Amino acid sequence: MTSTAQASTSGARTAPPEHLGHVVFITAAAAMGGFLFGYDSSVINGANGGIQDRFDLSSGVTGTVAASALLGSALGAAIAGRIADRIGRIRVMQIAAVLFAVSAVGSGLPFAAWDLAAWRVLGGIAIGMASVIGPAYIAEVAPPAYRGRLASFQQAAIVIGIAISQLVNWALLNMADGEERGTIAGLEAWQWMLGVMLVPALVYGLLSFAIPESPRFLISVGRVEDAKKVLADVEGDVDLDARVAEIDQAMRSDHKSTFKDLLGGKFGLLPIVWIGIGLSVFQQLVGINVIFYYSNLLWQSVGVDPSSSFFYSFETSIINIIGTVIAMIFVDRIGRKPLALIGSVGMGISLAAAAWAFSFQHGSDPLPTAQGYVALIAANAFVLFFALSWGVVVWVMLGEVFPNKIRAAALGVAASAQWIANWVITITFPDLSDWNLSLTYVMYAVFAFLSIPFILKFVPETKGKTLEEMG
Repeated sequence: MTSTAQASTSGARTAPPEHLGHVVFITAAAAMGGFLFGYDSSVINGANGGIQDRFDLSSGVTGTVAASALLGSALGAAIAGRIADRIGRIRVMQIAAVLFAVSAVGSGLPFAAWDLAAWRVLGGIAIGMASVIGPAYIAEVAPPAYRGRLASFQQAAIVIGIAISQLVNWALLNMADGEERGTIAGLEAWQWMLGVMLVPALVYGLLSFAIPESPRFLISVGRVEDAKKVLADVEGDVDLDARVAEIDQAMRSDHKSTFKDLLGGKFGLLPIVWIGIGLSVFQQLVGINVIFYYSNLLWQSVGVDPSSSFFYSFETSIINIIGTVIAMIFVDRIGRKPLALIGSVGMGISLAAAAWAFSFQHGSDPLPTAQGYVALIAANAFVLFFALSWGVVVWVMLGEVFPNKIRAAALGVAASAQWIANWVITITFPDLSDWNLSLTYVMYAVFAFLSIPFILKFVPETKGKTLEEMG
């Protein structure tokens, strides 16, 4: 699925102010998939304890259930682009919404751990599809001058979804008298936590009927007049015939990319593909999703009571939103690389501080007061630096960095690599933390620092460039 939202050949044109409201609505609706992505990814954080107790699971098996969605995500990311090129971007959003809804109902009513894992995999497929279709669709409808900020909507929606999931979990826990296995209307609190996702899934499905199809897809299937209407709505006063001809010419010079097109170079794949994979993998190897999947269990393991651990998780989600807003403000002003570098340095230092604090933990005893404060501050600083940098930059760059002729296949590979790395981190954390929590965070800090030379040497700056210039 290729993405073209470029300036016209007669000069960069941006949507006049009166069109921006419509573009923002379209972008926000498409980014609702990101909200579900964040919600589904993080809601398991509140349910882990109840699941572990209900099905009498070990830490390793609990991690497997929590991470099961990520395997589905890798599959969904790999197939989304090809499906969207055949049936359209909007149809893929609608398929993802249905999968989200079915997964929510099944996850809320499981009868065994394997059954729950299967429903989580189904939801993961939806997450993977949303993770690809959202940024690509937004890149295709966004005017170039606003593309960075509009592409940031995807990450903003993700972090809002994370925050709302934590708020909902906290509210449900209070309704269940502070017990994850407390009952509400006949179901345990953790079941409601997973099942409530049905509501945003339905909203996502309804919004998908209120936004237009991508003009690039419309042109590809011969619906030129429909494409002109969309272009007029999102780009304003432009020569529509010339704009259609420009997109059509760009598509004719493209071809449907396959994995074979990515082969080449010294290490099997084209260098730019490895760069995309590197961005995706480093984003996960710093351990960001450990915070969102396991923070409740993490805080409880160092002496925080369950109700307070839910509050800390929600507080971290708010900091995540603040960092994302900072990134949205600066991503088109100072560029993608400077933000990524700032984030790498900040994350590395924060993770090192957390590792030092956790080194004082002994068995199930709470951390000493001073180290407890350091751990809490370091965890929040880590989330802030991630959110204002890699959380946004990676999603923006994955929509921009690949040449048109390989963008569909390359984006699918990069997104799949991201989910696989996420799965590895998620499934290994429970056992690693039981072994040595401090050294686990040392490992994440090392990856944060290693991302610095990777950015400096290999990652190109995409600020202000049209998608065609990235060729």
